Amino acid sequence: MKFSHYAAAIATASVFVTAIASPIAQGGTSVVEKRGEKKDKKEEENPDPAKNKYFHEPGGDDQLGHYDIRYFHGIVSYEERTDTQLHMIHAYLKFFRDQGLDTWIAHGTLLGWWWNGKRLPWDWDMDTQVSGATLDYLGQHFNQSTHHYVSEDGKTEREYLLDVNPWIWERERGDGMNIIDARWIDVRNGLFIDITGLSETHPDTSPGVWSCKNYHRYHTSDLYPMRESIFEGVPAKIPYAYDKILMEEYQQKALVLTEYEG
Repeated sequence: MKFSHYAAAIATASVFVTAIASPIAQGGTSVVEKRGEKKDKKEEENPDPAKNKYFHEPGGDDQLGHYDIRYFHGIVSYEERTDTQLHMIHAYLKFFRDQGLDTWIAHGTLLGWWWNGKRLPWDWDMDTQVSGATLDYLGQHFNQSTHHYVSEDGKTEREYLLDVNPWIWERERGDGMNIIDARWIDVRNGLFIDITGLSETHPDTSPGVWSCKNYHRYHTSDLYPMRESIFEGVPAKIPYAYDKILMEEYQQKALVLTEYEG
């Protein structure tokens, strides 16, 4: 009898010690687990938009914000940037011509064309646009494809990566982290051409209005029929109403002032 009393007392003490060592909240969840749940809930309430960003740059200023971080080895000289952009646009436009795909120059690159048929000497990157249908085709057939380039004189060889953002299915701005739909990247130094797609995002309420994810909007008559021209010495397509587009984006002074204001 004494033995059974002792055994019962020991068992009771063991249960008591276990209860102290492992505090249980209501519902059978430990305090540690509850804290974890609160942290997850906080993250859900205040999500970090940068987690969704596909393309990354080594910095956010004018210089560092125009390199792909995967191929960045340091800021290049003005001469190297000029040489890189020249061959990069040649290779890009040739690829689209060879594939029978439409693309046209846009934004600051279009402004440079307007002034002298060349890039602006102070421009950090180059910009082009494609239709939403072309963007989908690039994503399905050429995503993360590499392209070997040889200049016409045979003296320059380069490699480029065509990388398509997996968020191209989202045609609204969203959290703003993926407004660039694709990039044509020089794998030597990380400089790139930004490619954005234009989609008729609201055909029911705004038919014939084409927009990118950075609030640039165009009417069909602004874009088509495309004009054939020359940019940096090679064939390039230009939006039909290029003057209207440039004035809306940069104001009329950008087409008449001969000094760059920085």
